[in-house]
Amino acid sequence: MREASRTTRQRIAERLRDEPMAAGSIANDFEIPTSTALTHVEHIARSLDATDEELLVAPPECNECGFADFDDLTNRPSRCPECKAESVAEPAYTIG
Repeated sequence: MREASRTTRQRIAERLRDEPMAAGSIANDFEIPTSTALTHVEHIARSLDATDEELLVAPPECNECGFADFDDLTNRPSRCPECKAESVAEPAYTIG
């Protein structure tokens, strides 16, 4: 299928099959807002329910202390609950 004939969501899903990506990276690569990228990822996850694939999420992680036990795995927290650092890596998504 030609690149121009595929939807943004289809192109994002294809990239997630190739490599893990954070919502911010998806937004930058596809020139869409981060909130839209998250909406696409959520819809892709629902559409995978009917297949043998699944959306895998690498949780956010504090760049300072390594804390990764966040309550919400899909959203990037503003700071670490352990060390209070604001340097927290975004969760990464992939299709496996």
